[in-house]
Amino acid sequence: MRTVALRFAENFAPDCGTIAAHRELIEQTGHVWYGKLGGPVSYKTAGEILDDDDPRILLIHSGGQDRWWAHVEKIQRETPPIDEIPSYYRNSAEDFGCWFKVVEFEPADRSVMSQCVVASSGRVLSSASRHSMSPYFIIDYAAK
Repeated sequence: MRTVALRFAENFAPDCGTIAAHRELIEQTGHVWYGKLGGPVSYKTAGEILDDDDPRILLIHSGGQDRWWAHVEKIQRETPPIDEIPSYYRNSAEDFGCWFKVVEFEPADRSVMSQCVVASSGRVLSSASRHSMSPYFIIDYAAK
C-alpha cells in the first residue's frame, strides 16, 4: 500500500491532545478534516492513497511513541468547512496545504515504522525519520 506518513506534535493542541480533539468531531459529525501544514501531497500520491481498498495515512507523534492510522475518504487542497476542523486550529486553516477527511483513527502496531519503506530512498521509515527533518514521507507499507 502506498500512502504518506505525517509527523504531528502537540504544541498547539488542546489539553486532550491532537487525536482526541479530532475524534471528538468524528463522534459529532461522522468525520473530521486533518490538516497538513505547508505544501500539499501531490495529486498522484493522493490518488494512490484513495485507490487503496482501505485508504489511510500514518500519523507519527514527533518525540513520542504514538502512531496512528487515520482512515480517509477524501483528500483535497481547498479549506474544508470550518466547523469540520478542530477548533484549536480553525484560525490558521489557511496555513494548511492539504486536508484529509478522516472517518476513524486506529492505533498502529508498535512495529509499524519498521514495516514502512520510504519510496524515495528505499530506507525503512524508522531509520529515515530519525535522520530527517521532513514533515512527511511517501511510504510503502507491507503488514507483516
